[in-house]
Amino acid sequence: MPELPEIRALAERLDEVTAGGTLRGADLLQFSSLKTVTPRASDLPGAAIAHVTSLGKYVLFNLRDGRRILVHLSQGGRIDVEAPPKATKPRGAVVRFRIEDRPSILVKEFGKQRKAGWWVLAPGDDGPLAKLGPEVLTVGADELLRTAPDNRRVHTILRDQRTIAGVGRGYSDDILHRAQLSPTSQLAKLDDDQRATLVTAVHDILTDALEAERERTGGLPTKIGDHFVVHNRAGEPCPRCGADLRRVSYEDYEVTYCPDCQTGGKVLADRRLSRLLR
Repeated sequence: MPELPEIRALAERLDEVTAGGTLRGADLLQFSSLKTVTPRASDLPGAAIAHVTSLGKYVLFNLRDGRRILVHLSQGGRIDVEAPPKATKPRGAVVRFRIEDRPSILVKEFGKQRKAGWWVLAPGDDGPLAKLGPEVLTVGADELLRTAPDNRRVHTILRDQRTIAGVGRGYSDDILHRAQLSPTSQLAKLDDDQRATLVTAVHDILTDALEAERERTGGLPTKIGDHFVVHNRAGEPCPRCGADLRRVSYEDYEVTYCPDCQTGGKVLADRRLSRLLR
């Protein structure tokens, strides 16, 4: 799933292409993707795009009249910048934003889940943004990690958008590896030094990733996450110590970690594998 580095860099590229342009229309290519009824998407033609920004995992097209268009790519969503503009309906197409004298912006989705969505919000309406916690890399998110008496696992907290917005499974793995914390570490049980190390790891991992994402051009391609440090690299050598990276599977996701660097040499029990061997 695209996380803050991918989404923020994408929003910056879309801002360069679309800011100052006038919407000619939003072609709904997947009916269930539109999550709002009012304001009507059919009223978008003629609206001017002031700028494109991001918040957490959302791309925000900010219109000059105060309305906003939100796009969330979920797990398999991607974006094409179509220059010249196109009128086709490729497989997985979600919505196409047509902009006068500019490239069109096509949101598409791979896989079977069909969870990518978009919203048209009235001025002052935050829609799904109202449920987000402070965005990662902000003072609010840093303070939460330094002081919150939250007994949940750090990995869970980082992935919970209602607690901290912008991080998913991939960068959570890399952050815990950088901080040399076990995937099972509970935030409330970390001491002050460990919490400070965690905050530093968050900034280092996401800043490096953002710099890498800013090297891209155009939209967001099918393959992302090619600069993950440990995520999805189980079986490969740890970049810090050389030990084999391991994975542990939960109900609907996997965590990659280094036993030597993060768990004191202990290999965590893989719940999926344990169930299969019963």
